[in-house]
Amino acid sequence: MERKLRLAILDMNAGVPNQGMRGIRSIASMYSEDFDIDEFDVRSKNEIPDLSYDVYISSGGPGNPLEGDGVWDKAWYKLVGDLWAYNQENDQDKKFMFFICHSFQMVCNYFNLGTLAPRKSTSFGVMPIHMTKFGENDVVFRHLPDPLYAVDSRDYQLIQPDLDVFRMYGAKILALEKIRNYVEYERAIMAVRFSDEFIGTQFHPEADPIGMKIHFGKSEIREKVIKNFGQNKYESMMEAIDDPKKVELTHDTILPKFIENARDFIYEKNAVLV
Repeated sequence: MERKLRLAILDMNAGVPNQGMRGIRSIASMYSEDFDIDEFDVRSKNEIPDLSYDVYISSGGPGNPLEGDGVWDKAWYKLVGDLWAYNQENDQDKKFMFFICHSFQMVCNYFNLGTLAPRKSTSFGVMPIHMTKFGENDVVFRHLPDPLYAVDSRDYQLIQPDLDVFRMYGAKILALEKIRNYVEYERAIMAVRFSDEFIGTQFHPEADPIGMKIHFGKSEIREKVIKNFGQNKYESMMEAIDDPKKVELTHDTILPKFIENARDFIYEKNAVLV
């Protein structure tokens, strides 16, 4: 009988209420027959998983991705480094990790893949995201159309990739920010394949239409969005949430495919070793 695998969810939200963790939990629970699932409150309680897990998902979160308290951030970076080293040292047994938004920005900073800088203004809403040729052929992203649509909510961005560092690690840019011909700003990098086992997005693939409709349908949230971004932004976002080819398709594809590919790889390697 195949052993049950272990999945660690790293909550990077520092106790701030959010929809992302609910989305991650919901997707992970779809695979509860294959995985024992544990959750770690990294920033509020300094909880960090050990190396005994097979799959790790590190969430988005608030604040500056370049700042920490010197405790939780060092522990998080150590985990990333230890997992990366583990994969380099083991041909058969691999550890898989997915990085979302804040975690994505942190890991890109860890590997020095480019410039991480504040945006001129907050990116917020359901945005078109364009794939590169690497994204079109990626084991996760190839199941999506170009452009794909996803929830974007960030004050920072990864730009100006250091392609020499990308080549050194074998990393690939999978997707870029929407094309904006009316501004001169460089397009942000929205997804990276760091290795066969490490992948991340600067957007939120865990966002689901039902949860978003409930959240943004609340009067206080609706009024806040309209105040900060305008009525048109709010209405276009709600319309995109209702489109099954946009947020729903991204939600149903990216994290599920990541988990399934990790599971299938591990089971296949275990079968070979038996």
